[in-house]
Amino acid sequence: MSAPLARTPLYERHLAAGARMVDFAGWEMPVQYRGVIDEHQAVRTAAGLFDVCHMGEVRVAGPGAEAFVQRLTPNDVTKLTPGRAHYSALLTEEGTFVDDLLVYRIAADEFFIVVNASNADGDFAWMAAQPHPDCELENVSDHWALLALQGPRAVGILQRLTATALDGIRYYHFTRGEVAGRPVILSRTGYTGEDGFEIYCAPADAAALWDLLLETGQGDGLVPAGLGARDTLRLEAAMSLYGHEIDRETTPWEAGLDWIVKLDKGEFLGRAALVAARQAGPRKRLVGFEVEGRGIARQGHAVMSGGRRVGVVTSGTHSPTLARALGLAYVEPALAAPGTALAIDVRGREVAARVVPVPFYKRAR
Repeated sequence: MSAPLARTPLYERHLAAGARMVDFAGWEMPVQYRGVIDEHQAVRTAAGLFDVCHMGEVRVAGPGAEAFVQRLTPNDVTKLTPGRAHYSALLTEEGTFVDDLLVYRIAADEFFIVVNASNADGDFAWMAAQPHPDCELENVSDHWALLALQGPRAVGILQRLTATALDGIRYYHFTRGEVAGRPVILSRTGYTGEDGFEIYCAPADAAALWDLLLETGQGDGLVPAGLGARDTLRLEAAMSLYGHEIDRETTPWEAGLDWIVKLDKGEFLGRAALVAARQAGPRKRLVGFEVEGRGIARQGHAVMSGGRRVGVVTSGTHSPTLARALGLAYVEPALAAPGTALAIDVRGREVAARVVPVPFYKRAR
């Protein structure tokens, strides 16, 4: 008998709003409310509110915290000052992905690491299994709820509920503050390609903050948004998703994430393998593509060239913003240049496509 699905503190709110609930990484989560396209367009033109309470959080603290996180991840945490965050990863000794994550520097000797829901327990076990002298690791996922308020009107909506000057918080910066009198961490980050904030709060405060945000933003077009819109939004912005673009078979070089790897910072898990992989050259390249024929590419569809399989689609959809079918795929390195003609095998029928630059969508600043 399978274990019951976990529920976030907002489960009852989702049911009351008519959400369609699905199993996502062992959690019962809303995939949509009034429709994926409507929710997607709301985030691009106004604002959307997402329940991301299922994400995992790990606290690393103590005199050895910086040295531990520096060895654990490929990005350079010594460049982070308190109040800043960056995108990074956990890598295997082979230089492939255990997971991607965000690293927040709380203080000189304290870090807050946010990992994917599907990997949360495994990531914590992976971290704890590494030598970590002079620091303590704590899985604090049960201590936090997380709301994501995203879209061009998100900052204005949130500002009405907090005394914190949000315009002073730059992208990938964060601060402690209050929203409607409740203590929070306000992080100018997101997974949609739009401006906005991720709001970390106590689980007991999540429902009240959800209600207040929706009420405050009602006149601005704010809507609750589900996992369906979150996926189409992140795909338009060409943001990787674990299990699609990144996994234990893929290196950052292949995934186009070279920028999170700082080889000159010193030793870290997977470094030797990444040096060797760079010298050998990539086995595959992640590319963006547009479908030129009729059909929508989906994860797992074969990528063809000259009647030969040359890769595989990792994510695909019909873009609500750009009104065309597009996706991400791994292909042979020689076929990765923009403009290269490809074909996608859509249920036994080859559909014309071409490689295009990514991101597909980039917001005006």
